[in-house]
Amino acid sequence: MQFEFQIEDIERKIEELKKFAEEKEIDLSDEINKLKDQRDISLKMLYDDLTDYQRVSVSRHQARPYTLDYIKYITTDFVELHGDRLFRDDPAIVGGLCKIDGIKFMIIGHQKGRTVEEKVYRNFGMANPEGYRKALRLYEMAERFNIPILTFIDTPGAYPGLEAEKHGQGEAIARNLMEMSGIKTPIISVVIGEGGSGGALGLGVADKVFMLENSVYSVISPEGCAAILYKDPSKVEEAANNLKLSSHSLLKLGLIDGIIDESLGGAHRDPECTALNLKRVVLETLEELKSMSTEELLEKRYSKFRGMGVFYK
Repeated sequence: MQFEFQIEDIERKIEELKKFAEEKEIDLSDEINKLKDQRDISLKMLYDDLTDYQRVSVSRHQARPYTLDYIKYITTDFVELHGDRLFRDDPAIVGGLCKIDGIKFMIIGHQKGRTVEEKVYRNFGMANPEGYRKALRLYEMAERFNIPILTFIDTPGAYPGLEAEKHGQGEAIARNLMEMSGIKTPIISVVIGEGGSGGALGLGVADKVFMLENSVYSVISPEGCAAILYKDPSKVEEAANNLKLSSHSLLKLGLIDGIIDESLGGAHRDPECTALNLKRVVLETLEELKSMSTEELLEKRYSKFRGMGVFYK
């Protein structure tokens, strides 16, 4: 990324030293370790002081782990469930039954792609109405069998295409918001990358909402905000910083319940470490939610979202 040029230079030197040591069969481990320490210090200083706009770049990083990556790292016995039982299966949202440390979960999340073919197949993580109806079907199944729900949010927004609108995009998301508020089993949501607009909220009405450290969550993308509010695409950085879309900004505003630490330099540098942090938070949170009665769980969930956006004259 643009702001990582200094880090890139150090990493290039590390690779050159490794290659030189291997070719000449000499021990340069002390020099390599010094450079690694320098890189780690620089990474920490850099990532501790990122602007909201820079965090947008990190949240969109090509190597950032997606829903299926976290499923691979933290779950066992995952069985994917397909289709909305009305029209078709939407690959932009994946979901199914799994176990996390032996505890059954219904896991649902947006899925982006890395290769061109995958991106097209997953529609860049932008779900159609069928995706949200599939998610709703899985919510209801989890409720029926009293299985906790874990959702991963990572989308620039719901797909705004003509066909999606014809199939009831707005209604599908609105129904998810309504139904999730009354699902009688614990729901935990984690923003793992981009959390864009109503497309994110369709998986985001939960008892506890967390964000990975470098993820973003906003009513609109910085590009969309700059185009609509400022009528000037060049003001995208100003728009991002004014939207308060970073995890730290949203925690201060009380819109999320906590921040999950990423590996040093972002989740893309060590996905497995980030996944372990996420897993720990999810299991600790589930223990807290399981101690509540169903009535208390629903009341707290309702009050949580009704209390957002309150203003005083």
